[in-house]
Amino acid sequence: MVRPAHDQQTSCTKPRQFLSPLDQINSLTHTQIIYFYQPPKILCTPRDTIFVTLRDSLSRVLVPFYPLAGRLRWSVDHDQTDNHNGRLELDCNGHGVAFFEAELDAELVEFGDFTPSSTMNYRCLFSCIDYNVPIHEMPVLFLQLTKFKCGGMSLSMSFSHIVADGVSMAHFLMEWARVSRGEPIQTMPCHDRNVSIIMRTSQVFDHSVDFLHLPRLLIERPKADDHREVEKMMKRTVISLRLTKYQVGKLQKNANHDCQIDEQNHVAYTRYEAVAAHIWRCMSKVRKNKDEQATTNIITVDARCRLEPALPEGYFGNAIFDVKATIYAGDLVAKPLGYEASRIRAAIEKVTNEYVLSAIHFIKNQQDLSRLRQLYSFFVENKIFLGNPNVAVTNWVNLPAYGLDFGWGKEIYFGPGDLETDGDSVVLRDCSGDIGSLIVVLCLQVDHVDDFKMHFYKEILSSSL
Repeated sequence: MVRPAHDQQTSCTKPRQFLSPLDQINSLTHTQIIYFYQPPKILCTPRDTIFVTLRDSLSRVLVPFYPLAGRLRWSVDHDQTDNHNGRLELDCNGHGVAFFEAELDAELVEFGDFTPSSTMNYRCLFSCIDYNVPIHEMPVLFLQLTKFKCGGMSLSMSFSHIVADGVSMAHFLMEWARVSRGEPIQTMPCHDRNVSIIMRTSQVFDHSVDFLHLPRLLIERPKADDHREVEKMMKRTVISLRLTKYQVGKLQKNANHDCQIDEQNHVAYTRYEAVAAHIWRCMSKVRKNKDEQATTNIITVDARCRLEPALPEGYFGNAIFDVKATIYAGDLVAKPLGYEASRIRAAIEKVTNEYVLSAIHFIKNQQDLSRLRQLYSFFVENKIFLGNPNVAVTNWVNLPAYGLDFGWGKEIYFGPGDLETDGDSVVLRDCSGDIGSLIVVLCLQVDHVDDFKMHFYKEILSSSL
């Protein structure tokens, strides 16, 4: 266990830190990410001392990033018999980060395009987390450095999304890398989570759609004891699909083709909006959803710069939440790509200062937070799988997590550790050096893989634009 270099509690007036409403609604499990590194060509320290270098620099960077060395606890008014319906708080007790060193008898080439998989070798790259352990004893951050026989390495991270979002964790990683290289911290974290809730708004929006409801399949779902059908629905895999800069450009042209771009109030659809619309359409096709089937695209929006005033630089916590674009599958398949892109944009643009503050107020007034946390959970309702008919397309292209250099060079791949829900996807920047190309990492049912790949590329190739 790696603890802060000196006891940060001495500078804290309250050892237990308040968690904002946007923190509270996240999953109780850990989010995984991973970096892969080539064998270093020039190394300032011998390979066998890399772990020591990382461990010592981690201890130093945990001084300003002390919440990561703490533990989550149910708040004092929480009844622990109510199935995790209540609020959490963060005990900044300095108990430390779980950091493991491992060696694997494998080479980088064996991981191919680094697509997350359920193979034993891939699972070995991540710390094993026992969720039977009480939450107040469980680290909020697990790290693992794995060395391969070829000299390459991977660095995996499993973090509690209740404590911080991806932007905050990217900030932590970049500062850790700076300290490891012998440089000073560039931007200190801001731990005042009250700044996201002290503001008030007179506008009240209906947030039940965004936080409580997802469209259901129009066909009857199999019962939990129908093992064959449940097993078929649960048989899923993760694939990675590459889009060149040219292919991304074609998707953008397709999305904007039927739009009057020169109109005063219209801005061309972004590459994310175009790619997210394309993924959504392809998933509906391979699932063969009925025309009258409602389908939702879950979109993650960062509210940092949408609040007025904006959150302080280095704000450490959660400042993101999900919004939803919903249309009928018949329209999704039949209408131009720009139609889907317009619905995605409309969902994003509704996230204004007033909307965020109204959402925070909505969450604060919820007595049972488990209903909100279920949307982030893999199993709900008697463990029946709830991916189809919906998708989630998360944009990591602009996440400030690329180029993580601890002193032996930048990564050759950065991405999610695993995706578990049918229709869950992440759009990544291609780390191979081909500027403008993207990687789509997608979880889907095994039976849908071939059809999805066909539709994914065929529609781009068949476009005359």
